Amino acid sequence: MTMNKTALHGFHRALNAKMTDFHGWEMPLYYTSILEEHQAVRTGAGMFDISHMGQVRVSGPGALETLNELAVSDVSNVGAGRACYTMFLNEQGGILDDVIIYRLDRQDCLVIVNCARRAGDVEWMQTHRRGAVEVRDISAGRSIVAVQGPRSGSLLEEILGVRVSGLGRFDVVAVPALGTQAWAARTGYTGSDGFELFLPDLDAQRVWTQALERGRSQDVVPAGLGARDTLRLEAGLRLYGTDMDTTTTPYDADLGWTVAINKPSFIGKEALLRQSAQGLSRRLVGFELADGPVPRHGFALLVDGRQVGRVTSGTFSPVLNKSIGMGYVEPSLARPSTTLQLIVRGKTYPVAVVKLPFWKGTSGAPAAVAQGKG
Repeated sequence: MTMNKTALHGFHRALNAKMTDFHGWEMPLYYTSILEEHQAVRTGAGMFDISHMGQVRVSGPGALETLNELAVSDVSNVGAGRACYTMFLNEQGGILDDVIIYRLDRQDCLVIVNCARRAGDVEWMQTHRRGAVEVRDISAGRSIVAVQGPRSGSLLEEILGVRVSGLGRFDVVAVPALGTQAWAARTGYTGSDGFELFLPDLDAQRVWTQALERGRSQDVVPAGLGARDTLRLEAGLRLYGTDMDTTTTPYDADLGWTVAINKPSFIGKEALLRQSAQGLSRRLVGFELADGPVPRHGFALLVDGRQVGRVTSGTFSPVLNKSIGMGYVEPSLARPSTTLQLIVRGKTYPVAVVKLPFWKGTSGAPAAVAQGKG
């Protein structure tokens, strides 16, 4: 089967990247090693190609009203030049996708969706559009480049000629040097400070080349999806399709802070109200191992031999130097310091529930992003 390729695919091949199939896209897993690229993002900067993600323009009269009915957050409170992390739900309260909505103007928004949900999300938005709103999938011919790490701001200012270091977390600004359809936002999916660029393919190729050339002396490296996953998990960020899906609600996933339950209406609100009244049957938690193997998706979590949940994500944290993971457990076991057991190849290992995130980034706010997530 022929896989999709981003406009930067040739650059990845030229750098001898280890490529992988990610939801039908041939993407770089790593260039040197996941560990090296992870550490570079925490101390210098890493460049990620996340152009597989969908870019959807929602504009015209009714754009804000449409998105406010679809999203759990109150999009009307997001000012022009700002963004918010939120979710689309079905009528049962299940998570259809987690997205970031960038409000470019009063009735003009850019919505970044996960690649596996791109067609479904576009159809969902078109089905529920209000007024004369126009929903356009503008992904073709466009790229997304994420530059993450403490040196990302100075590097981009040198290349773009725009003062991105002055942006607040979740601010978005136009980049005049790249035309009228290019934006830079202080968002990301690593927990470290950083930026995401939404721009035409040719500009992305130029930015990628210039950033790597000028960044050699600043510890800037290309980074793949492997490091992106270990970084997001270290920062306690959920991955759609792994940590949440249509069988989970925002409350299950411990993302209730995104829900504006007092909004007059949004799709899934009634289901969330019922769940609030009835109580949760499970809750997503973070946990760590003082010693032991890396927890993997699907591994059982137990208490006194009784299964109480399952692992959804796990990795070894290079910064914390220990294995960490997330999973769903019974609500009574979600308190930090609760001890659970992890079964790996017949052996039992103690794990401790901890408050997320495992590693608190320099951005000072809940990091969440343009997904890549999935």
